[in-house]
Amino acid sequence: MKKDKQRKHERIDSLNLLNYTGFDKNGEKTLQGMGRTLNVSQGGILLETHLPFTQDCHISLTIGLEDEMIDIEGKVVYSREGENRKYESGIEFFEINEDCMRILNKYIVAFREQKDGYE
Repeated sequence: MKKDKQRKHERIDSLNLLNYTGFDKNGEKTLQGMGRTLNVSQGGILLETHLPFTQDCHISLTIGLEDEMIDIEGKVVYSREGENRKYESGIEFFEINEDCMRILNKYIVAFREQKDGYE
């Protein structure tokens, strides 16, 4: 079975800039920077950064989706070295308010419709 079929939410390819702040298990800030999304779903994102994250690191994200900004909290479920000495990290959302979820869903639907129009 393909891994994509095991996912709870459909992933949509997406390139969006974001700010992130990472925290250790004691709530101490460990890193901060900018990255970009590689894909996004209702449950998480694949994030590309210049720095690696440790597994289970808590992340606070501010993502620009078109002309709107959303703040989302999540945790790192994996981090691996990607291309060009950058890192790819899977982030699972664990705290997202209703307004941010509405914006995220609107964005996912728009990209799905655009993708379906090209097929």
